[in-house]
Amino acid sequence: MATNPSVRTRLPQEPAPLSEGQRIGYIFFAPSRVFADLRRNASWLAPFLIVAVVSLLFFYVVDRKVSFPKVVENLIRLQPKQADRIDRLPADQRDKVMAQRVTITKIVSYAVPVITLVLYAVFAGVLFATLKFSASADVKYKTLFAVVVYSRLPELLGFLLATLSLLAGVGRDAFNIENPLALNPGYFIGPSGSPVLRALLTPLDAITIWTLVLTAIGITHISKVKRGTAFAVVFGWSAFVVLARVALAAATS
Repeated sequence: MATNPSVRTRLPQEPAPLSEGQRIGYIFFAPSRVFADLRRNASWLAPFLIVAVVSLLFFYVVDRKVSFPKVVENLIRLQPKQADRIDRLPADQRDKVMAQRVTITKIVSYAVPVITLVLYAVFAGVLFATLKFSASADVKYKTLFAVVVYSRLPELLGFLLATLSLLAGVGRDAFNIENPLALNPGYFIGPSGSPVLRALLTPLDAITIWTLVLTAIGITHISKVKRGTAFAVVFGWSAFVVLARVALAAATS
């Protein structure tokens, strides 16, 4: 039988590789393309550096516009038992305790990029172990770690919005460095409210949920794990962390 030269077999083509700039942009609008590309190249340094720089900018503005002594004072006010215990100290001891807390808070704040990198590694490790042993997932740790880092890019919006609010003159007395934006119900629970309820509601944050959803979607693209399983693993461990924070708040409040 003669073949028609006009009919050609079309082979599926691999999608064109993405640049780092394209990945960073697509994570907000077409995350599936980013996660598919991570199977080719699991680089993660660029998004991490961007988040690190923006977070350091935020803490610098906090230092200038609010000051870390005020930051610590506001945090203590949210823990009535701690505030009462510190208020009962003699003046010299109280000043010493406050100075120590200010120093620690400032150091931890400016060390956030390093701390978050460690937390990313731990979270990726927990997800990796869970997926391997409970779902027999075909997944590489390096690729999963890259998924975790890229999934945190929406946090850029949080840092930028918080920085802009400070530059616009948000009130220093109500500023909470641990929860600077009204993106979750816990933001509206003031010093007179329940620390336990605050710990429970604060994680119900729009950006936090966004990052968790991206992480679950990423897992489905770099492995053969079903989407339901990926979401159950990601949100299951997140719920465990929330409960641990609630338990800590109950024990210290």
